[in-house]
Amino acid sequence: MMSVINITYENGTSITLINNIPHIPYFASTVISWVVFLFGVAVPLAILLLAIGIRGFIEITRFEKHNTFYYNINAVTKIILLIGVTIAAAITVWWFSAILTIILLASYLTLKNGFRKLILVLYLTLTFIIGITQGFAPYTPYSVLQLAYHTNTFNAIWEWPSYFSFMGYQPYLTLQGLEYGVQISFRFIPATLSGLILILTTTPSEILGTFSRIKVPLAFVFSLIIALRTIPRIFEVFDTVVKLQFMRGLGSTKPKVFYPMYFLYAGIYAVVPTMVYLFRGAKNTAIAADTRAFRAKETITYLNDLTFTKEDIVIVTLVMAILIISGILIALGLGRGIPYTGY
Repeated sequence: MMSVINITYENGTSITLINNIPHIPYFASTVISWVVFLFGVAVPLAILLLAIGIRGFIEITRFEKHNTFYYNINAVTKIILLIGVTIAAAITVWWFSAILTIILLASYLTLKNGFRKLILVLYLTLTFIIGITQGFAPYTPYSVLQLAYHTNTFNAIWEWPSYFSFMGYQPYLTLQGLEYGVQISFRFIPATLSGLILILTTTPSEILGTFSRIKVPLAFVFSLIIALRTIPRIFEVFDTVVKLQFMRGLGSTKPKVFYPMYFLYAGIYAVVPTMVYLFRGAKNTAIAADTRAFRAKETITYLNDLTFTKEDIVIVTLVMAILIISGILIALGLGRGIPYTGY
């Protein structure tokens, strides 16, 4: 039966919650609350480990040579795309970020093994949505929702046990809180997708040449290059160590239903061997840089000239259009303020 709950704060402001929650016994309510809590933790983890997997992360963080649209534009254009999309997602309304997300996802079909990469980033996008929603919806104070939605009335859809407040949970989960969490997730997704496009379609040498041309300090650029080369290698070594543990019989006598637990166990034990391997590789990288006289001079030479093609002009034009549309949306009152505006 519907009821109304009024909450008054010390500063005199009040919040009205429309309670449509059916009466549930305390024990059942506690069980459901923990199931919801574990859902937000376990499902993203299951997607990362089972749906994407280590091999999947290798595929979406490693450059592979190909000859389609993104591979034919230079690194400067891709950086402009990354910066433009990030700015637009940060300052405009959530549904515009959702549109950018859909466009970027569709563009993954142009990559090498595009359909496979699209499936992987769809899983990653779902992980972002579930994880970020879980991280915002139950924690966001009603006063923040009041500023975001410009209303004092919210729809309560679940009541948490009182001891959940020790984890920072608000007493009631509201429909507006869920919407707020989903909308916040689209602040991060477009930037992640465009960043992966840069990684997947650009060689480290192209990034080095691009940043050095725009006068970014070489020490910073070198650190970025090492990071780009190391990320896929981390997953490759991690995958090898995990497989070796299963080849030696880890969990071989146990039911297959326990496989995810043993996979997690193997992953924890794979951390130290992976770090040792990478630390040894760092020494080889330093030797390779010295033998190539890296930073022997203040400037570096370039094998290929930085050229702008028709494809680059198209991307830059699209980025300008995105920023112009963002400015129009802000002028119409559809920008993201602090706190995030939910409209």
